[in-house]
Amino acid sequence: MSFEVLKQQVSGKVILPADTGYDEARTVYNAMIDKKPAAILKCESEQDVVTGIRFAKEQDMEVAIRGGGHSGPGFGLVDNGLVLELSGLKDVQVDKWKKTVVVGGGCTLGDIDQVLTPLGLMVPFGVASTTGIGGLALGGGLGYFTRMGGLSIDNLLEARVILASGEIVTANADSHPDLFWALRGGGGNFGVVVSFTFKTHEVRKIYAGPIMWPIENAREVLQFYDEFTKDLTNDLNGVFVFMRVPPAEVFPDALHDKHVCAIVWCYTGPFEKAEEVFKPIREFRKPVIDWAGEFTVQALNSLFDPFFPPGMQWHWKGHYLKELNNDAIDTLVDFGSNLPTLMSTTHLYLIDGKAHDVGNNDTAWANRDARWAQVMPGIDFEAKNAELITDWSRSFYDAMKPYASSENGYVNFMMDDGEEKVKGTYGANFERLVAVKRKYDPDNFFHVNQNIKP
Repeated sequence: MSFEVLKQQVSGKVILPADTGYDEARTVYNAMIDKKPAAILKCESEQDVVTGIRFAKEQDMEVAIRGGGHSGPGFGLVDNGLVLELSGLKDVQVDKWKKTVVVGGGCTLGDIDQVLTPLGLMVPFGVASTTGIGGLALGGGLGYFTRMGGLSIDNLLEARVILASGEIVTANADSHPDLFWALRGGGGNFGVVVSFTFKTHEVRKIYAGPIMWPIENAREVLQFYDEFTKDLTNDLNGVFVFMRVPPAEVFPDALHDKHVCAIVWCYTGPFEKAEEVFKPIREFRKPVIDWAGEFTVQALNSLFDPFFPPGMQWHWKGHYLKELNNDAIDTLVDFGSNLPTLMSTTHLYLIDGKAHDVGNNDTAWANRDARWAQVMPGIDFEAKNAELITDWSRSFYDAMKPYASSENGYVNFMMDDGEEKVKGTYGANFERLVAVKRKYDPDNFFHVNQNIKP
């Protein structure tokens, strides 16, 4: 198979296995992923994407779409196929009058924050600036600002999509509304989204950051977190975390490698009321670290990036939880107090506030009746520990099954878990997604993803 024709038809670079830089180009965030594409097309334009799709169809090649490369199961790569990398599609255009932002499909959250934060604007995204907007938003988009602004998809106004036919369409409430519904949670099943239009929120400064307690207080902190967050106003959110303290200079030496529990808070209300809002949190138990204070959105979204660089081993699983009873808390404390490696962790993301203003059937994302999305990632620097962290993540997942709302977690917290898990996570929305898939991608051309078969 010759790629010379493809090279002549595109403005972006085509990287082949014999080329210098091939191994770097096929590297993704999760170092467990070791796939070897036949070619990687670094798309510089929408037309490059169209050309790549048509070339792959002519050559009967599998195609993977790569945005930020954060996919846990490595869906941004494919063995012996063609990777369409969107890193050249990074325009960020703000309309301050309409309070909207149009972002290219290759943007990371950091690319977007870099433009929006100085303008005092934000869109509810995830928790790591290196995450690609495409994978995050198409899967739903949970993070620090979910209670204040809803999921990322709840702020999506429009998407520009390249279909398997090569046709470019605009999906919004009036144009291709069925496709627009499916894109909001249905993942990359329906086409390549080359740009997203989001509504923005005005947020100039926030009171945010992690507060950490000794692991011995974990049960009490979880109980406090459960009760305290039941009656919150939408301007306060907290992500619960079990972690081991990295041996970095910013942490006290006495805490290095120690297990702790933490809540990463985010308050977007009146800044002069922040100390009053945080008073019961600080008085509940004396923390070992209290970094809550004035932040920008950009600073909060990139706070933990230095501790999780690309190239680590990752295996994650996830659940939706409706409540934390005593047995669930016992299980969380047991696993959270015995993390297998320094960087392994578990997080609880609240699903309420503005996220509850949207119905389960209003978007493809069908789990708004859950209270938390839990992720339990096993993480390590060394490949020799891949089996250890995988076994831990799976065991933790199995142990939390009795307390989950189903056996199917947030689609962005899944590995390549198979058709039944995908079907389960969409619940009553699944058959409608199948119908949209059948209409827009009847041959399942886009199948390197959490696949919905037509």
